[in-house]
Amino acid sequence: MSRVGKKPIPLPQGVKIRIGDRLEIEGPKGKVTVPIPPGVRIEQKNSHVEIARDNDKLAALHGLTRALAANAVQGVSSGFTRELDIIGTGYRADVKGKIATFTLGYSHPIEFLLPEGVDLKVDRQTHLILSGYDRQVGGQTAAHIRALRPPDPYKNKGVRYTGEALRKKAGKTGAGGK
Repeated sequence: MSRVGKKPIPLPQGVKIRIGDRLEIEGPKGKVTVPIPPGVRIEQKNSHVEIARDNDKLAALHGLTRALAANAVQGVSSGFTRELDIIGTGYRADVKGKIATFTLGYSHPIEFLLPEGVDLKVDRQTHLILSGYDRQVGGQTAAHIRALRPPDPYKNKGVRYTGEALRKKAGKTGAGGK
């Protein structure tokens, strides 16, 4: 039995849902649609949403649909944030409108266009806060920004998630000896 799929999703104040061939969730932060696979049913009861399935072969889709719907409800009501840190001498970021400019040790600055629904706030030029209502888009944007200069295991420089633990490697030692 899917334990994730059985949990009802509470609907906060100001969140409206429309059930059709897909689930449309609208709230104060934005609007998200969640696909409903065949064999999975969604029912609204009072102030919560329940998800059911036709047979046990759909257990994985049952839990997936519930998780996507719960993330959409949380996103349109309170939103999601991802935090990144830029570590390295001279590494910094700046944002103007929807274009973020990164200086990451390359010969040129890197301009990054932020997708719709994602906002970037820069603190101290090295701490980035991404916020948005769609969890998937926000996480993918954070991954793209991290990929501009992944953390180096030898010098620990680069872009990393806040709180990400890195293992520093020892470099070569005694290069000139026999």
